[in-house]
Order: sequence, then structure tokens, then C-alpha cells
Amino acid sequence: MTTHGDLAEGEHGPDGWPDIPGDTALTLRIPQADPLVRAGFPAHVTVLYPFLHVSRIDARLHGELSALFAGHASFTLTFAEFGRYPGVLYLDPWPRDPVQALTKDLTQRWPEAAPYRGIFGAGLDPHLTLANSEGPATQEAAYDHLESELAPALPLVCRVRTVDLIVWDGSRWQGRTEYALG
Repeated sequence: MTTHGDLAEGEHGPDGWPDIPGDTALTLRIPQADPLVRAGFPAHVTVLYPFLHVSRIDARLHGELSALFAGHASFTLTFAEFGRYPGVLYLDPWPRDPVQALTKDLTQRWPEAAPYRGIFGAGLDPHLTLANSEGPATQEAAYDHLESELAPALPLVCRVRTVDLIVWDGSRWQGRTEYALG
């Protein structure tokens, strides 16, 4: 395991997620996609948000996470298609199976860590958010334009070798620990 620096996460407020100081998340950093992201935070695919409160992250839990992630082989994701959720433009990672397998193992081991606090039932499909600031009146035209602008950069092929644990300190997400995949 290694640690790394800050990961700023854009806006936090009444229109954003209900992040609580001490929240943690497990993510896949995709630095090759950083130039495409317009959302104010580094390119990533969320494996599990929120995970456990930072007060529960101790040496034993780090060991359990290290073992869990070591049991999953590194993998390659290809980003070739855009998708949309209300207010969100994203890239669809392919294949989804390796990301979903990580989420499944984590939620089986820690069932109290409901993806997205249960807001979307079992969670959302894996995705890499590109933009999330448009409202209903402007999102179609804005995201159509952004897709046209970004399409020449696709497909983007990225090797994933680690899972990052990040912590919300009340004003920004900060990198805490990097776990190697097997």
C-alpha cells in the first residue's frame, strides 16, 4: 500500500451528494481521462461510495482490503461510449464485470456499505463522470456539444492496477491509501 495526495472533488452543497466528513470511497483512478473531465475532480470510476466511516479504518481493515483486492487480477477498461444519467454525462467502461465484481465482494463483506447510500437501490452501473453541472433545461444541448468535442479522443484504453481509498474531510476528497490488485 502507498498513500498519495489530495483529490479535489468539485462542488459540495445542496445539489451535490450528501457527503459527510469522514466518508470514504473506493475508486479506480483513470488519469488518462483527466483531460476529458469537466466535472471539477480527477477522472475515476467509483467502486463503492460510501464505504465505511474513516474512524473504522484501522490496520486490521487495511489488511482485509489488501487481501480482498489482491484476490482480483488487474484489468483493462475501454471507454468508447458516452452515457447519461439525469444531469450527468459519463463514459461507459467496458467490460463492467471487473468493477462490478469488486463492488460485489466489498458489499458482501461489509453489507452496511450500501452503494450511494441506497439512493439508487443496488447502485449505479460503473461509469466515469465527465460533466455533472447542467440542469434539465440545458443538459441535452450542452452534453451533445461536449460529446462532439470529446468523441475524437475515444476509445480510451486504460490498465487498472490499483484501487484507491479516499476520504471526505468536509471540504475535499483526499487520497488515503492505494491497494494493489493481484
